[in-house]
Amino acid sequence: MVVTSSQLPEKARTGPLDWRVRLALLGLLAIAVMTVIYTNRLLTDRFTETTRNRAELRLALYSGNLVSELRSNAIVPQLLARDPALIGALNSGDYVQSTQRLIEYGTEIGAASLMMLDRDGRTVAATDRNRLQSTHRNAAYFVESIRSAGTVFSVVPLEASGYSFVYSRRIESQGSVIGVIVVEVDLAKFERTWAGITDAAFVTDSEGRIILATEPRWRGLTEDAALQREPPASAIERAIQATSDWTALPADAYVQGEAVMRVDARVPFRGWRITSFTTYASVRERVNAVLALEIMGFAILLALAFYALSRKTALRMALFQRESAELRALNARLQREIAERERVQETLAVAEQSLEQSSKLAVLGEMSAAVSHELNQPLAAMKTYLAGARLLMRRNRPEEALSSFQRIDDLIERMGAITRQLKSYARKGAESFQPVDMTDALASALSMMEPQLRQRHVRINRILPTEPVRVMGDRMRIEQVMINLLRNALDATKGVDDPKIDVILAAGETATLTVRDNGHGIEDLEALFEPFYTTKQAGDGFGLGLAISSGIVTDHGGRLTARDAEGGGAVFEMQLPILGQDIEAAE
Repeated sequence: MVVTSSQLPEKARTGPLDWRVRLALLGLLAIAVMTVIYTNRLLTDRFTETTRNRAELRLALYSGNLVSELRSNAIVPQLLARDPALIGALNSGDYVQSTQRLIEYGTEIGAASLMMLDRDGRTVAATDRNRLQSTHRNAAYFVESIRSAGTVFSVVPLEASGYSFVYSRRIESQGSVIGVIVVEVDLAKFERTWAGITDAAFVTDSEGRIILATEPRWRGLTEDAALQREPPASAIERAIQATSDWTALPADAYVQGEAVMRVDARVPFRGWRITSFTTYASVRERVNAVLALEIMGFAILLALAFYALSRKTALRMALFQRESAELRALNARLQREIAERERVQETLAVAEQSLEQSSKLAVLGEMSAAVSHELNQPLAAMKTYLAGARLLMRRNRPEEALSSFQRIDDLIERMGAITRQLKSYARKGAESFQPVDMTDALASALSMMEPQLRQRHVRINRILPTEPVRVMGDRMRIEQVMINLLRNALDATKGVDDPKIDVILAAGETATLTVRDNGHGIEDLEALFEPFYTTKQAGDGFGLGLAISSGIVTDHGGRLTARDAEGGGAVFEMQLPILGQDIEAAE
């Protein structure tokens, strides 16, 4: 009897097929497990590094905001200490208009509060009228201001909680101290901003004491004492207390919900440091989202395989269909969560960019004063050229008058470049440096100063090299420094019988421009480059020229120095990194 294949039992016919299918399913399952393990490790490391980089970027942004706020208020006591109205009120004892004047100043400056104390420490004027007649004689900022000739910064503990950050400076009249001006800086606004963005953050001073924190109970404590207090309500603060030494934990310790990421950064102000704590929850959620997609893909493959094997029974078919529907619903839910998290990340990036732009615009107040000072030089030259052109037109010499008009047009272009510089700073921070020939820049500066030099009959001695001296920088700003040095030398020779200015350009390891005059020399060398320091009469200058010039030279990687010349007069030297042939070829 011959048995055909149709007569064999079904189990005998399908036995080899079942063996191959089972082996394929086991191989697919092994590949899925290995892929999920590798993906989990790879994405965990990558997303952890991304979270750390964002935390470091936020700390750099917070540090920049703190320093910008402090520096923008540091100059206020120096300005108010020289205010004639406030000095006159302290001398006369009439403070009727002083409080209103401080309120106007506070509105323009944006300081938290302003106070003026008399020599006995009594508040005689304040933006907060509730502080009038209060006594600060024993306050540190009052005592240190009386003893110091400069601006004093103090961190004052408050009775309730937190700290007050104060700049103070004494007010002098005819060589005697008549009072103290106090400017309070509002740093608490940054705490409110941080609390809405990061999980937890605090700032410590040079002694390790917490002076700013998103958690009010941390203020005034050291870091160890702050983390040992009773458990707060939020999960991040419980995690901070549970992991005092997070660096000893493995990378996946956050799976247990205990580890946090700690990031430290230095604040470039009096040894301050800023620290933030961030949970790994966002990392775990992002990794889980990707792993869920992978698992879903492998699950779909397995579902199809089991569906092919389970066609013989309707019950198993319905079961697999129900599982597929659940997986599709999970996929849609995960996709919605991923889209929502992407929108949150985009919002965070826009907020960080807005904070950075606000920090830059805070500096525009200082820069606007500098630009207005630099516009005075072209305006003075234009006035001289217009007078010369009017005289030439009266003498029927129109061609020479046209030359004066051309120079006026060049000065207008220069003024436009200065204002464009201010606008470009408000939009972006990078400067485009180009190779600059110092000889050509010096010739342009001397040409702009020609009317003043001719009017004063000053003898100019030039010593220039035969070869070009080239540096990398902004030609307009370098000419701005040259004009400031020439103008100061011209002013220094007033009252001299034989005024003379020596201009020497030399090339060595650096490009050095020396401007020497035979005037009366330098009175106060230490305060020479400070803003608003001037020996000129009122109305002749603001004392910003050398301070601006020093900042420009520093931005170009050089330095600006001054000294008294032998035999009388002053010597100013501007040193800039020279542009060698190898650097020029690279450019």
